[in-house]
Amino acid sequence: MFPHSAPHPVRFNPLPAPKHWLIIGLVLAAAVVLAGWAIQVVPGLTLAELAVDDDFSRHHTPGLTGLALVLNALFGPVAGTLIVIAVSLYLALIRRSPQNAALFSLTVACGWLTCQLFKVVTGRIRPDPALLFDPLVPEPVSNSFPSGHTSLAVALTLATFLLVRETRWANPVLWAGTVMAVVVAWSRVYIGAHYPLDVVASFPATIAAVLIMAGTWNRCAPAVRATIHSRATSARSPK
Repeated sequence: MFPHSAPHPVRFNPLPAPKHWLIIGLVLAAAVVLAGWAIQVVPGLTLAELAVDDDFSRHHTPGLTGLALVLNALFGPVAGTLIVIAVSLYLALIRRSPQNAALFSLTVACGWLTCQLFKVVTGRIRPDPALLFDPLVPEPVSNSFPSGHTSLAVALTLATFLLVRETRWANPVLWAGTVMAVVVAWSRVYIGAHYPLDVVASFPATIAAVLIMAGTWNRCAPAVRATIHSRATSARSPK
């Protein structure tokens, strides 16, 4: 019989997070909620934002409209979910890195889905498409603050950055992802689905969620790794 070899321990790399990650994350989240409430009680602010939406609505061009509609589909719930599943499966099965697959899906899920919580808490309703000159994608009456499409773009950027943070691709990914997120934010106002401040709030809201996730990962992941390694060692030990 050949001797049982000890399983190689899974390497744990802590995620970049400031010392007071929980306080910073909660402060950012609280600021987003307070801003969402304040926007709705400041006289004239929503009308001013609606005027911006209507100005975009009156100046649609074929090229920009095509881009906005593609982004509307690509960063929507269905396509977004498929993107996360596809990347996670690639990392787990092709790259053979279950830890990176879990990290990617967890980062995107936290950053993206948390925006739904902000929407419920703030309760701001989307722009009325009947008040716009040419609403490209009339949305049903639903909560608007912050933008889910923009949050997904930010979450994908942060998740990808965390994966490549120790490589030469870190800065290019961060810059390219930021540009992508800004373009997605613009597209949401362009098609009339969100007010301008909805998309602006998506950035701190998503960053707050990912920041808290990163700090929690650093706290909990080593213990989980140690448990998995211990069980793997016990399973491979001779009876």
